Amino acid sequence: MLWPVVKALLGHYRRYPLQIILVWFGLTLGVSLLVGVTAINQHARQSYESGEKLFANPLPYRIRTKHVANKIPQGFYIQLRRDGFHQCVPFDSYRFTTQLGTDVTLLGIDPVALVPVMGQKTLNDIKALRLMQPPYPVMVGQELADHQGWEDGDMIQLHDGAQLGPLVVDRKGMVSGTRLIADMSLVRQLKKSSGFSVIACGPMPEDKLEKLASSLPNGMILVRSTRSELESLTKAFHMNLTAMGMLSFLVGLFIFYQAMSLSLIQRQRLVGMLRQTGVNGWQLAQALMIELMGLIIVSWICGNGLGLLLANKLIPSVSVSLADLYNADVGLSIDWDWEWSSYSFLMAVCGAFASCAWPLIRLLKSQPIRLSTRLSLARFAGSEFSIQAFIGGTLAVAAIAIYQAPKTQSSGYTIIALMLVSAALFTPFVIWKLFNSFSYSLRWVKARWFFADAAASMSYRGVATMAFMIAMAANIGVVTMVGSFRDTTDKWLNQRLAADMYLYPTNSSASMISGWLTNQTDVKDVWWRWEREFPSNKGTLQVVSTGETESESNSLTVKLGIPNYWYYLHHSKGIMISESMAIKLNLKPGDKVDLSEPLGLDWQVVGIYYDYGNPYNQILMSHANWLNAFAGTGDVALAVVLNKDADGEKLTKRLNSVFHLDAERVYDNSTIHRQAMRVFDRTFVIADTLGNITLLIAVCGIFFATLAGELSRQKHTALLRCLGVSGKELVALGALQLFVFGLISMLIAMPLGLALAKLVIDVVIRQSFGWSMELQLMPMAYLKTAILSMLTLIIAGALPIIRLVRKAPMKSLRDAL
Repeated sequence: MLWPVVKALLGHYRRYPLQIILVWFGLTLGVSLLVGVTAINQHARQSYESGEKLFANPLPYRIRTKHVANKIPQGFYIQLRRDGFHQCVPFDSYRFTTQLGTDVTLLGIDPVALVPVMGQKTLNDIKALRLMQPPYPVMVGQELADHQGWEDGDMIQLHDGAQLGPLVVDRKGMVSGTRLIADMSLVRQLKKSSGFSVIACGPMPEDKLEKLASSLPNGMILVRSTRSELESLTKAFHMNLTAMGMLSFLVGLFIFYQAMSLSLIQRQRLVGMLRQTGVNGWQLAQALMIELMGLIIVSWICGNGLGLLLANKLIPSVSVSLADLYNADVGLSIDWDWEWSSYSFLMAVCGAFASCAWPLIRLLKSQPIRLSTRLSLARFAGSEFSIQAFIGGTLAVAAIAIYQAPKTQSSGYTIIALMLVSAALFTPFVIWKLFNSFSYSLRWVKARWFFADAAASMSYRGVATMAFMIAMAANIGVVTMVGSFRDTTDKWLNQRLAADMYLYPTNSSASMISGWLTNQTDVKDVWWRWEREFPSNKGTLQVVSTGETESESNSLTVKLGIPNYWYYLHHSKGIMISESMAIKLNLKPGDKVDLSEPLGLDWQVVGIYYDYGNPYNQILMSHANWLNAFAGTGDVALAVVLNKDADGEKLTKRLNSVFHLDAERVYDNSTIHRQAMRVFDRTFVIADTLGNITLLIAVCGIFFATLAGELSRQKHTALLRCLGVSGKELVALGALQLFVFGLISMLIAMPLGLALAKLVIDVVIRQSFGWSMELQLMPMAYLKTAILSMLTLIIAGALPIIRLVRKAPMKSLRDAL
C-alpha cells in the first residue's frame, strides 16, 4: 500500500518539474558551500601536521633568530655538527613572484645534511641529492605543478624577467604546498646573502634537547612547531570561514524550506483525496519521509561534488594566505574525505527535517475535507507570518540580553546569528502587512490590485525573500568589514611608515651604519629603534624604544593618552602600550603597572596606540629607559628619513657597496606597504567570494520560487488577460512586484548589514585580536550590489510571465482548467 502512495505524491513533480529543481537547488547549494568550507578547514588542519615534515621525515624542532631580519650564522651550524647534532638540517628561504603574479617560496636545503635524517635509504634513493648536480634543478610538488601547469624541464619566468629552473616534478608526495626545493647554493645566488633562515631538527632525547637549548646564543631561540600551535594561531581564520559556510547553508535551507512548503501546499488536494480514500496519516508521513530522504541523498551527493570542486578552487588562495600570515604549509589539492562528508550529511538531514517539520505537521493535521479546497492552506500565510514575527521578536530580545553580558568571540557570533534569523523572520510579516495596508488604502484600482496580488504571492515568495534579505545583509556586512579593515590598515601603514627606508643591521654595525647615513647629503634624519622580547608576568612582552623627535611622535598612531604623554614618556618612568595589550589587561592611560625584571615596578601608562601587526603585548618606552633595562641585548633597527628630492635607490646601492648588507636587511616603505596590502587583499578575497556566492544563491532562489509560483497561478493570469489586461502590463507588474520585494528587503538589509559589521568589529575582532577600528561606509560597493541584485530580480519577475503571455488568453485559461 505504501508504494502507490509514494508514486502518487511524486507524480506532482511531473506537472511542476521546476519545483523539484528548486528543492534540489536550495539544499544542494547549501550543502556544497558547507562542504567546501569544512573541507578547506579540515585539509588545512591535516596539513599542519605534515608541515613539520620534509621528504616525509619529522623535523619538529626549529632554531630561529628572535628578530626576523637576522640570519643564523653558518659557523653556528658547523659547531652544531661538531657537537654531534647530526639530526639538524639548515634551511634558507627566498620568496619571489612569478611573471603571472604568483607568490612562491623557494626553500634552500643542504642535501648532504639531509642524508642522516632520511632513514635507511641508499644514496641512489635520495632524490634530493640530484639538486646538487648541474644544471642545479628546482624540485616542485605535484600539486603546485598541476596548479601552475608546470612540467619537468620547464623554466619559471620571474617578475623581473629572470628564469628559475629547470623544474623536476616530485610525484612521490615528498614536497607539498607552495614550496619549491633547491640546493642551498642556488638560493644564495638569488639572495646574495649568507647564513640560514632556520635550522630544523628531528626528534632527540630529552637530555640532548636541553643541551641544544642551553647552547644557543642570546639572539636565537628553540621552538617546537606543532599542529596545536598552528591551530591556535589560525583559529580565528578558520572560525570566520566556518561562519560564512554556515550562513550560506542557512540561506540554502531557507530556499529548500520555501520550495518544500510550496510543494506541499500545492499537493494538499491530492493529500485530501488520498485521506478520503483510506490512506491514514502514518502512511502519508512514511511516504513523505521516503520522498524527503531521497531528495536529501541526491542533494547531498551533488553538494559533495560541487563543494569539493569549490574547495579545490579556493584552496590555493587559502594556502598562500596561511603561508604569508602564519608560515603554514598547506597542500593545494583536496581529496574526498568521509569525515566532512558524513558531517555534511548529518547537517543536511537535520536542516532538511527542521525545515520541513512545520509544513508536514500542518498538512497531516488538517482535516481531509478542508484539504480538498483548492489551496486552502495558502490563506493562512498571514497568521504564519505573525507567528514568525513573534519568534523573531523573542530572538531579538535574546540577542539584546546576550549583548549586555561580558563579550566573547562566541557570544559575538551568537548575537550575529540571532540578529540575522530575527530580522529574516520579521521581513515577510513587515512586507505582508505593508502590502495589505496599501491594498485597502490606495485610491487607484490597479495599484490596490498590485499590492493585494503581491501580498497573496507572499505565500510562495516569503521565505525566498527572507533568504535574499539575509544574503544581502551578509554581503553588505562583509563588504563593510573588509573595506573598513583595509582602509584602517592602509592609513595605519601610511602613518607608521613615516621613514623612507628601514634597515635591520647587526648590533655591532649599527653605529657605523648610522654614522655613515648621517653624513650623507640625501639623509635628513636617522631614527633608532631597539627591540627585545622576554617572558613576564604579563605574558610574552615585546619592548621597543623610540626617540623623542616630533617626526617619531607623528609616526605613532595614538588612540588615547594623558596630557603631554610624549614628554612624560621620555622624562619619567612612563610607557605606552599597544591597544591589544590594553584590552587584554584592562589598562587605561594613567594606570600604574608592575612588570617583571629587568623592567621592575611602578610604570605609568601614559598612552595607548593602535598596533595591527603584532601578536605580542607590546610596550613602547624611551631610549634611555630601554638601555637602562636591556643594554647589551636585543635587536636594533634604523629608520632613514630622506630629503625631499633624494634618490633612495642610489643611496641603497651605495649603502650595500660599503657595508655589504643582505637584501632582507634593507626595505623601503613602498615595498613594505605594497607587500602588506597584497597579503591583506589575498586573505580577504575568500570571504568576498563566499559572500557573493551566497547572494547569488538567494537571488536564484527568488527566481525559481517566482517561476514555480507563477506557473501554479496560471489560471489567475489567464483570467486577467481575458478581462483585458495586456501581456506587457502583466510582465511589467510581475517585474515591478519583485522590484518592490527587493527594495523593501534592501532597506531592511542595509542597516542590518552595517549593524553586523559593527558587531564583528566591536566584538569578534576586538575579542579575537584585541583591535578596534572605525566603521567605514562603502557606498559605491553597496550601489553596485544593489543595482545587480535589483536587475536580477526584475528579470526573475518578468521571465515567468513572459512564458505565460506568449500563449493565447483562452488557450492559457483552458490549460489552467
